[in-house]
Amino acid sequence: MNPTTTTGVIAQTKHWFETVVLGLNLCPFAHAPAKHNRIRFAVFDESQGLGLLEVLADEVTRLQNASIDEMETTLLILPEGFEDFYFYTVTVQQADSWLNKQRLQGVYQIAHFHPDYQFSDTDYDERSNLTNRSPYPILHLLREQSLSTAIDNGADTESIPARNIERMESLTEQEVAQLFDYLAR
Repeated sequence: MNPTTTTGVIAQTKHWFETVVLGLNLCPFAHAPAKHNRIRFAVFDESQGLGLLEVLADEVTRLQNASIDEMETTLLILPEGFEDFYFYTVTVQQADSWLNKQRLQGVYQIAHFHPDYQFSDTDYDERSNLTNRSPYPILHLLREQSLSTAIDNGADTESIPARNIERMESLTEQEVAQLFDYLAR
């Protein structure tokens, strides 16, 4: 698989999603949309002449025009140009600001993933950072409605971060090497 093609980037991201996010149950809400094929995987390609915020706007519009039963969420993959984690965090802030200016905060939220993800107040090599390390930088557009439904159905969202960190810390070195092989690039 050629990771530089759109197809290759999506295939690698789907593999990560299936083995890490679903396989380790990092996001218990992701199983139903995945099972029913309601997750869109899109690749940002700057060579198409659109800026990231324009593509983000297109993806939000796509979600707005689809029922939640058709498309629940979008992973916007950024394979080139966002390798620097700190530059990426500025991009995330700009995307959040754009959502706010569009009065879409509370309708959508953006979760973020990056190969070099590092939570504040952690060392780079801490296992907790693995919860958000993906093969490529990703802006994950979530419908607030989906989260509200999960919470209304009894999901304990507050315990997820601690549970995920515990899960990462319980992995053997071999499991980390297998699951996160893309980090060795």
